[in-house]
Amino acid sequence: MSPTLACIVSLGLAFLICQTQAFFLPNATHLEKLLSKYQNDQPHSRSKRAIPRADREEILKLHNKLRGQVYPSASNMEYMTWDDELEKSATAWAQECIWEHGPATLLVSIGQNLAVHWGRYRSPAFHVQSWYDEVKDYTYPYPHECDPWCPERCSGPMCTHYTQIVWATTNKVGCAVNTCRRINVWGDVWENAVYLVCNYSPKGNWIGEAPYRNGSPCSECPPSYGGGCRNNLCYRDETYAQKPETDETNEVEMSQIPEEKHVWVQPRVTKPTKTKKTTTDNYMTQIIKCETKMRDKCKGSTCNRYQCPAGCFNNKAKIFGTLFYESSSSICRAAIHFGVIDDKGGLVDITRNGRVPFFVRSEKNGIASLSKYKASNSFMVSKVTVQDLDCYSTVAELCQFEKPAKHCPRIRCPAHCKNEPSYWAPVYGTNIYADTSSICRTAVHAGAIKDETGGYVDVMPVDKKKIYVGSLRNGIQSESLRTPRDGKAFRIFAVKQ
Repeated sequence: MSPTLACIVSLGLAFLICQTQAFFLPNATHLEKLLSKYQNDQPHSRSKRAIPRADREEILKLHNKLRGQVYPSASNMEYMTWDDELEKSATAWAQECIWEHGPATLLVSIGQNLAVHWGRYRSPAFHVQSWYDEVKDYTYPYPHECDPWCPERCSGPMCTHYTQIVWATTNKVGCAVNTCRRINVWGDVWENAVYLVCNYSPKGNWIGEAPYRNGSPCSECPPSYGGGCRNNLCYRDETYAQKPETDETNEVEMSQIPEEKHVWVQPRVTKPTKTKKTTTDNYMTQIIKCETKMRDKCKGSTCNRYQCPAGCFNNKAKIFGTLFYESSSSICRAAIHFGVIDDKGGLVDITRNGRVPFFVRSEKNGIASLSKYKASNSFMVSKVTVQDLDCYSTVAELCQFEKPAKHCPRIRCPAHCKNEPSYWAPVYGTNIYADTSSICRTAVHAGAIKDETGGYVDVMPVDKKKIYVGSLRNGIQSESLRTPRDGKAFRIFAVKQ
């Protein structure tokens, strides 16, 4: 029988509970220097590896699989690779057969997970999975809970093995397995025990920080990854990594080239015709009269939200149909007929539905509609809700782009979102924004609201763009996004008061 340690798991294995905590240590010695004492003067040999190639590949594959499936999803989780120097340092420590983290000088710059067992065979991947399974005791801290430091939320004996595995910026791992003839595990001497050491770089588990950023996978990858994404992980394509070595790329990186591109693009954005169009589209909600017909008003992409006046109940404007209304119907009276608004007026969303073969009369809410037995374009009406948001909420979370189009609620933003860090409340793009952007910081950037007061905005999800260009507006520097992999976009509009 294998020994068991009930304080962790009853599976004949142990994890080191005194997981090394990470503190802010300025001027830490570089990892290569710390690893130098473990370097072997003899040339490398496959036969001398401390861990079989199959186990190494299994460990690496499992790490990346687990990192790509975290919940809530990670927007900046990096793909992990195997590092020979980390493996070498793990080998040196595993051969010491000491059941504690070490050596102390090395822990300044790396993270470390340990496991040990004896008895029946267990693969290294078994231990990696067990480290990850601490997730059942861990509660992810969302940005609004970090003020400024994130709370520690672990309901079990240990969660730091899990958080080190899923630390977004940790992108290298090296492990070693050693059979210890004798090892003292919390006062008990185990013989012929299998000792697993995994070293990580850059280290994770920094106190007061979340292990990763929540958001659409790969939406906030470091620029060095060039927009690459694999299985929800920021992935550096080999072809992208080689680009800086070419003469052509070196030319692109010269300061003159971005300036030339900027000079060429900017007039297209700010020339008079574009400015006039931006002004006319400044408000998504159109103010209409009781007699306004759908076919008369809906002529552009923003024809889906209307402000109806009071007193339309007794108006003589006609409506045709039930549920599906013919395009020559009064928008406001159709909204009263369907029960979206009353005679006091209010906001109405419409959805165009294409041609319908006929329209059936009915009487609802005191208004009688008419029949029309002729194929014609149709629309539906729906109620507009108002939702309060914080500075961090995104369109991707609130109302993603769908076909047929999905209506978003009218949004009320708080004041003072401008100075929220882009780490928690990013803004991507100009005029049209990536849907992983903070709605309320985007509203300030776009000039739809003032930062001092906050206020109401309307948003319209749209299909994604190939490139989002950043700009400095109203005290907020939005970011560029060159090759977005997933996700959609949105436009944002001010609300007439």
